[in-house]
Amino acid sequence: MPRQVIATEKSPKSPLFSQAVKAGPFVFVSGTVGIDPSSGRLAGGTIQEQTRQALTNCQAILAAGGASLDDVVEVGILLANPADFDGLNEEWARWFPSDPPTRYGVKLGVDVPGLLVSIRMTAYTA
Repeated sequence: MPRQVIATEKSPKSPLFSQAVKAGPFVFVSGTVGIDPSSGRLAGGTIQEQTRQALTNCQAILAAGGASLDDVVEVGILLANPADFDGLNEEWARWFPSDPPTRYGVKLGVDVPGLLVSIRMTAYTA
């Protein structure tokens, strides 16, 4: 099964990893943070603002891979501060109001100043 690297200008990029890789009917989105791709800066200082931007970035990457949020089957969330879980859920519920994908959350292992959340996704498109 060939793999296809997915890239879009609508989400921040790094030379160290692919934004996503499509393999068969799956789109694997890398950990994506709340950086606004137009400014290169974090979208704000709250968990809600950064979650919103991270999900916007994930949505753009999924679209570039031929998928949508409706195709997402699993999400992994890394939080800098586990106390932000309620704020994350507040924004999350706007994006997945019913039948949400499976999800897990863990504490972010590295300390990046200002960074509150990183979100990765797997979508199934068949």
